[in-house]
Amino acid sequence: MQPIAIVSGEDGMLDFIWNGTKNLPGIHQVLTAFWQLTADGTLLRCAVASLFRVTVGFYCAVLLAVPLGLMLGRRVAFNRWANVAIQFLRPISPLAWIPFAMLWFGVGDMPALFIIFIAAFFPILLSTIEASASIHPMYFQVGANLQFSRLEVFRFIILPVCLPNIVLALRISLGISWMVVVAAEMIAVRSGLGFLIMDGRNALRLDYVMVAMIAIGLLGLLLDRLMTGFERIDALRWNLERK
Repeated sequence: MQPIAIVSGEDGMLDFIWNGTKNLPGIHQVLTAFWQLTADGTLLRCAVASLFRVTVGFYCAVLLAVPLGLMLGRRVAFNRWANVAIQFLRPISPLAWIPFAMLWFGVGDMPALFIIFIAAFFPILLSTIEASASIHPMYFQVGANLQFSRLEVFRFIILPVCLPNIVLALRISLGISWMVVVAAEMIAVRSGLGFLIMDGRNALRLDYVMVAMIAIGLLGLLLDRLMTGFERIDALRWNLERK
C-alpha cells in the first residue's frame, strides 16, 4: 500500500487540490480529462448510451408495473397470492440478476435493460398497488350514483387518487435505475458511463473515472429535477381540473 501524501501549509494544500496525487487526481487533471473526453466525443457518446438504456428499461417497467398495480390493488383476493411472489422477489438486489441476464441475453444492451427493468419495476408496482387499494369505497359509490362507465371510473376516480403516489414512485425508481445502469455497464456492455469508469480504472486513468462520476451526478440531478417539475405540473393540472 502506498503512503498517503501529507500536505502542510496553505501552498501545499492548494497544490494538492489543483494537481492531486498519484492516487487522487486534482482539479487540473480532471478538467484536462473532461476537455479531452468532450473534444473527442467520448463523454457525449457514453452519456447518451446510458440515458438510452435508462429510458428504455424505465419505460418498460412503467408500462407493465402501473397497469398491473392498479389491477392488483382492486383485486384483493388475487393480490394476496401475488403479494407472496412480489415480497419474495423484491428484496433481491437487481445486481444479483447480472449473471442470469448475461446468460440469457448475452453481451450487449439487453442485459443492462433487464437489470434496469427489475430495479424500477418493484417500487412502481408496490406504490401503485398501495394507492389503488387505499381508495375509499365512497368514491365508487358516488361514481355508481352518477352512472359512471368503467372508463369514467378510471379517469375520474382511480387515476386522480393514485397519480400522486405513482409519480412519486416514478421519481424514486428513476433514481434507482440511474444508479443500477452504471453497475450493469461495468460488466455487460462496452459503452456508457459505467463502462467509462471501468475502462478508466483498467487504464489507471483515475481522472477519467472522476469525469464519469461527475457526469453521472450531474445527469442524475437533471433527471431528478425533470421528475420534480413533472410532479408540480401534474399537481397544478389536477388542481385546475377540480376547480
